[in-house]
Amino acid sequence: MLGYIFKRVLYMIPTLIGMSLISFLIIQLPPGDYLTSMIATMSDSGQAVDPAQIERLKEIYGFDDPFYIQYLKWMWGIVSRGDFGWSFEWNQPVSGLIWARMGSTLVISLLSLLFVWIVALPIGIYSAVRRHSISDHVFTFFGFIGLAVPNFILALTLMYVAYRYLGQSVGGLNSPEFAEAPWSLAKVGDFLAHLWIPIIIIGASGTAALIRILRANLTDELHKPYVITARAKGLPEYKVIMKYPVRIALNPFVSAIGWVLPHLVSGVTITAIVLNLPTAGPLLFRALVSQDMYLAGSFILLLSALTLVGMLLSDLLLALLDPRIRFN
Repeated sequence: MLGYIFKRVLYMIPTLIGMSLISFLIIQLPPGDYLTSMIATMSDSGQAVDPAQIERLKEIYGFDDPFYIQYLKWMWGIVSRGDFGWSFEWNQPVSGLIWARMGSTLVISLLSLLFVWIVALPIGIYSAVRRHSISDHVFTFFGFIGLAVPNFILALTLMYVAYRYLGQSVGGLNSPEFAEAPWSLAKVGDFLAHLWIPIIIIGASGTAALIRILRANLTDELHKPYVITARAKGLPEYKVIMKYPVRIALNPFVSAIGWVLPHLVSGVTITAIVLNLPTAGPLLFRALVSQDMYLAGSFILLLSALTLVGMLLSDLLLALLDPRIRFN
């Protein structure tokens, strides 16, 4: 097992380097750069553009350097001193912007993942065991609603319910009186009171999808010969179901970690914009629109690293869960 872990970690290094190269190439593909956009904006607004100042900015930011020189400088800064570059739009280091957003992003992402598992696991098992019952049809109906309704529509609906019937301020993760206040027990309570809306919205589609996957997988397992043999030997029904079929049917849950982590950071950008959440998604979207290259590239690199970490966790948990994977 240790050899397997070592090889998996070793494989991540060239993969991460390749992803960083592709990330930097992608953000360089659109014509022009941040300085070109800034000059165009200044010209459109009638402001004078000093050619000497433009040349000085190009020299400072290295826009005249070849692509590979810019990439190597960027990577060397990350590896040698943890410097992800400079955000032209925010006029501050990229690392400060990223870490300021990652705390709330990770809290929301991990709680949403926990919500998905807590809701989807018992419902998926119940629907598979009580297939075609009234309860199964009810859960299936709500599952299809969760898959079909766009997240931003669900966000607007819950915001209305929270404001109209619960008297709660909507938008952001804190009430206005706590937005700029230092952290205290009152602010933590207010923060937790605002968390349920983004957790339900972000987890809704994932919960519905995993219920359908678990129901289908467990239904197949329940009809296999080893389950029939266990029943014939007189084992209690809950042992027959929980000991092996559920364990094997859990593979999609564990495999989901690989794509859930980056999805929760970047895939809920529209929801975060609607709810005015201080997470990474809106900042990445703004960086891509404004061609803030180092900020956008750093976020894409971070998402790539999260994908690799998620895949590693998935493989290790699958190996622990299913002995056949360890054997192979």
